[in-house]
Amino acid sequence: MFTYTLRRLLLAIPTLLFIALAIFLLLELSPGDPMADMPLTIPPEVREQMRLALGLGEAWYIRFGKWLYMFSVVEPSHVLANMTGIESLAVEGQRIISFQSRSPVADIIAQRLPQTLWVVGLSYILGILIAVPIGVYSAYRQYSWFDQLGAFVSMVGFSLPTFFTGPLLILIFSIWLGWFPIIYDTTLVVDSWHNLGLQIRQMAMPVFVLTLYNAAQINRFMRASMLDNFTQDYVRTARAKGMTERVVVLVHVLRNSMIPVVTVIALGIPTIFTGAIITEQIFRVNGLGQLLIIAIYASDLPMVLTLSMVFAILIVGFNLIADLMYALLDPRIRYD
Repeated sequence: MFTYTLRRLLLAIPTLLFIALAIFLLLELSPGDPMADMPLTIPPEVREQMRLALGLGEAWYIRFGKWLYMFSVVEPSHVLANMTGIESLAVEGQRIISFQSRSPVADIIAQRLPQTLWVVGLSYILGILIAVPIGVYSAYRQYSWFDQLGAFVSMVGFSLPTFFTGPLLILIFSIWLGWFPIIYDTTLVVDSWHNLGLQIRQMAMPVFVLTLYNAAQINRFMRASMLDNFTQDYVRTARAKGMTERVVVLVHVLRNSMIPVVTVIALGIPTIFTGAIITEQIFRVNGLGQLLIIAIYASDLPMVLTLSMVFAILIVGFNLIADLMYALLDPRIRYD
């Protein structure tokens, strides 16, 4: 497995380089100007000097090479220095600067990341904890009232988009009933029990919207995989040997059924860090999803490119983790 992992990691390097180049060229060719929001009273020569200060006067391959060096060397060193408190680890040199805030992109991402993890991360964990047991029991009690109720809720949760359920919950529970706040307060500091209650209240609706969608998706995969394994010969053999239903279902069937579900869960984990873009916009959660939308509107190329590459690295990484999990769940799978 070590050889396979090393081979996949080496293969990921040219893959990520190609992705970075493709994203850079797409942003380079896309319409939009970082100077568009500047006042029209600025003289053309001053505007041109501002463009040169942002590095827009250089050739595209030079700018791409500089960004690649800063992204792969300078920014990781600064992140590591901030995490460990050892300033000497930070590599000296130009950092990736946002066109909008004129601040390092990595620092802005670090400020937004906790909000995304609180809302999107918690909803994903709750979705898994809810979906897996329901999927297992629904498959075991196929066509029962519990199975049909679970199938109905899953279909509703998977069919209704978050841009519909989000405003619907705001209309009912915020405007009509007044139970929850409409806008997410990102400045709230949880330093007391009262503030903890406020944090839970403002998290309730966005977390519910995302949990419903995630649980619906995972539940359908879990149920279908369990039903497929229930018809296999090894299940009949285990029952013929006198094993209890608990052992058959939770030890043999569940382990084999988790193989396709692991793929769904692993590929969904990067969405925790990317943030639910639509949901964060609806509830005004100051997370990474909203940051990406704002950067796209403002033609903030360094921010868009850096966030997109972070998302690409997460997707490639968790693809590898999903493949490695296969070998742990199924002893028949060997990579070496």
